[in-house]
Amino acid sequence: MNNFLPTTKKEIASLGWDRPDIIIISGDTYLDSPYNGAALIGRLLQSEGYKTAIIAQPEMDTNDITRLGEPKLFWGVTAGCVDSMVANYTASKKPRRNDDFTPGGENSRRPDRALIAYTNLIRKHFKNTSPIVIAGIEASLRRLTHYDFWSDKLRRSVLFDSKADCLIYGMGEKAILELAKGTEYKDIKGLCYISSEVPTGYVELPPHDECVRDKDVFTKMFHTFYKNNDYITAEGLAQKQDTRFLVQNPPQEDPARVELNSYHELPYTYEIHPYYAAQGHVKAMDTIRNSVTTHRGCYGECNFCAIAVHQGTRIIERTEASVEKEVLRFIDKKGWNGIINDIGGPTANMYGMECRKKKDQGRCADKRCMYPSICPSLSVDHRFTNSLLSRIRKLDGIKRVFIASGIRYDLIMADKKFGPQYLENLVRFYVSGQLKIAPEHCDQEVLDMMGKPSEKVLKDFVNAYYNENKKQGKKQFLTYYMIAAHPGCEMHHMENLKRFASKELKINPEQVQIFTPLPSTYSALMYYTGKDPFTGRDVFVERDSTARKRQKDALVTSSDRRPGKATAAPKKSHRPKPKARPKTKCCAVRKKR
Repeated sequence: MNNFLPTTKKEIASLGWDRPDIIIISGDTYLDSPYNGAALIGRLLQSEGYKTAIIAQPEMDTNDITRLGEPKLFWGVTAGCVDSMVANYTASKKPRRNDDFTPGGENSRRPDRALIAYTNLIRKHFKNTSPIVIAGIEASLRRLTHYDFWSDKLRRSVLFDSKADCLIYGMGEKAILELAKGTEYKDIKGLCYISSEVPTGYVELPPHDECVRDKDVFTKMFHTFYKNNDYITAEGLAQKQDTRFLVQNPPQEDPARVELNSYHELPYTYEIHPYYAAQGHVKAMDTIRNSVTTHRGCYGECNFCAIAVHQGTRIIERTEASVEKEVLRFIDKKGWNGIINDIGGPTANMYGMECRKKKDQGRCADKRCMYPSICPSLSVDHRFTNSLLSRIRKLDGIKRVFIASGIRYDLIMADKKFGPQYLENLVRFYVSGQLKIAPEHCDQEVLDMMGKPSEKVLKDFVNAYYNENKKQGKKQFLTYYMIAAHPGCEMHHMENLKRFASKELKINPEQVQIFTPLPSTYSALMYYTGKDPFTGRDVFVERDSTARKRQKDALVTSSDRRPGKATAAPKKSHRPKPKARPKTKCCAVRKKR
């Protein structure tokens, strides 16, 4: 067991520790993999000589939180890989029965508003304890005044509500190391703390109370918050929350490639700690096992997505050699089956692509990289991902390499030089029966609200994909992810999407989700205010849960086709309809920490 971070008193004793320097509390079970943010941070602290332990999903009604004692330096608290309210409730606000990150799969171990719950649990059992640091995606998205869908109101910073000592936002590696070394809060980038005054040179945001009273004020505040997420151009922010201020230091610099390499080359076991494995099967491990993260960040900036606020809009990739080194670890493990389940990132085909201007001068304040069309300054070049995939595929011991991460098909179509080769290789080597893409919608009014490319690009890609399959004599299909009830979407828009899916895609959509407003996203801002934040015009918002479900049902039900029937190729490709539904692979775990 000592190959893992310790999680029991017996392990602590076997290591000869009197007590840990740092104890990490996580809302996910302990998967010892770089896919798990708590494991990555724990391994990184361990590599720097800190005695780091972890308690995953502590019981709320016992003294389980006390089993390792009190840390010398600080507690690190994360809700897990997703916001706890997203993990616990559906878009209709009904409790989720299952949790892929919990042994046994029953969703009974992660408390609502986990950062607040865990911090209170620590303080209940340890009076005047070591500092408590909250981090992870729940902390990132809730670090300032934010709209909370589940209470349908603006909430103040989770740092105030949790009464933790400080909050680390973003990916957090550099900030947590500085904190462990004893650097003062005010001097650590990527960290938020509470102060009685606004630091010199920081931008003061509208106070929380004013945001609650006036939606236009909240919109103004959000714009300022959003544009100050790039470490090159961002300023420090401060917002009055009661009689004190939430102070957000500027973001940390992104890691260099060699640093990102080192994070993924730490001595992970790629297994579930035996203490938790004994409690039941963890479904997420089926997806995570033998999967590799090649890069972080996404410059797509879809309005409903939280990646831009948490991971950033800049692509930071690992070297080919580092990715190969991780794959070789899989090959050397007992039980290796020869298959890489996934190789990618938030968006698989952004590896090696970035705007030179953004890398040097920071993110543009007045435009986006991919909406309404791909910026000419963005270097759309699939050579690097083609090279990486080829290198991994040709390793001894590799039978198949699959891409289960999402791809941006508009990038493929925009790359006239190397996009066709990427598509050819994708079809030939890296698709397991079906390829998933996420057009989300087809109606231009709704696509504009989402910040997604036009339906013409989708049609062009679908035809190119099936033509490539025909050329190679393959029968592989597409799975389309759609969203219902996004701000700006009315029933007639869903009817338009239904007709488009039937006429152009020849499918009855299966993968349809009702829109969930994630904290600190532009789509959540639209949902709350009922306005387009970029134009100020009114936007229709469907808030009734029954009507939201009707939008979804309008797309997934059909009188002449059985729901769940196989996805067929468009008629233009002259492909016969499949006799049976192709097998699909579970790929539910998003690349977020």
